[in-house]
Amino acid sequence: MAEDFGLLGELCECSGIPGREGRLREIVLRELEPLVDAVEVDKLGNVVGHKKATKGRQPLKLMLAAHMDEIGFVVSHVDDRGLLRLVPLGGHDPRNMVAQRVTVAGKRGDLTGILYPGVKPPHLQTAGDGEKKLAIPDFFVDLCLPPTRVKRDVEVGTMVTIQREFSEIGNGLSCKSIDNRVAIFVMIEAVRRAKFFGFDVYAVATVQEEIGLRGVGVSTFGIEPDVGVAIDTTIAADIPGVPEHERVTAMGGGAAIKLMDSSAISHPGLVAQMRSLAKRRKIKHQLEILPRGGTDAGGMQRVRDGVPVITLSLPARYIHTSVELVAKGDVQAATRLLSAFIEDGHRADLSAV
Repeated sequence: MAEDFGLLGELCECSGIPGREGRLREIVLRELEPLVDAVEVDKLGNVVGHKKATKGRQPLKLMLAAHMDEIGFVVSHVDDRGLLRLVPLGGHDPRNMVAQRVTVAGKRGDLTGILYPGVKPPHLQTAGDGEKKLAIPDFFVDLCLPPTRVKRDVEVGTMVTIQREFSEIGNGLSCKSIDNRVAIFVMIEAVRRAKFFGFDVYAVATVQEEIGLRGVGVSTFGIEPDVGVAIDTTIAADIPGVPEHERVTAMGGGAAIKLMDSSAISHPGLVAQMRSLAKRRKIKHQLEILPRGGTDAGGMQRVRDGVPVITLSLPARYIHTSVELVAKGDVQAATRLLSAFIEDGHRADLSAV
């Protein structure tokens, strides 16, 4: 039976930058509420769904963490021509920002604009103009509206996100904000598909990950989990121009079991259990080491007296662009592996550190 990725498309097309995740929160609440025993929103905006264990007398607490926010911008200035200047939230490469459509969350509704740098068109350039290295302060948003209308509908602090339709391309899925809406999708579907629950499971859609793992620390402090699993995208640099040993993961190679990144070293007992479940259930998987970058696992492990953590990753090409791409098979593999861990991950040896 073909997988229905309609929910993933809805999540990806939705706008939600760090600190402005409200639209995503409504979708997550709608999907989680029928699947769990209780759901709440904490003071920072994290969604916490709790599903009680269905086996075991003294079950461990498992915290699943997938962040809702995407990289984006807020308006910092509206000039007399009605052009918007921006401040970034999250890691942007200016080369990926040129000639993009954006959604501006105006006071009376969303507006579509063009994101472009303040540079001369090719026809007007003189020697050296084309060699200028772009920087984020060079960019503005053109709403093609009268300045009075713009100043009425857009104020400083307004959310701006890349605008892109979700697409199924061959065996892949592409959109802006695949990072990290695909992990939200996997978390919800894994809870939906689990046949039983070996842990007390806390499925948490976190906020403000892209600006420093902020939301996850708050939710971890409240839950006090025994085990933490972050779900996130990772680099699949399996493209021309990147040496094989620097590719991190391969898209289509299955769910990635992270060994380490710059925010966390995965607990060896959890790595062993995740690998064992993947082999026993014939789930396609690969191992991952990410030299730079981190996930909510880095925020979970440092709370209170520490939490054993691991990250389950989804290999993604073109990350932090408007055309992020994942393989359908990897999404399915990650969903199956996370569901298996919800059922049997409590058997992991947590003594080996």
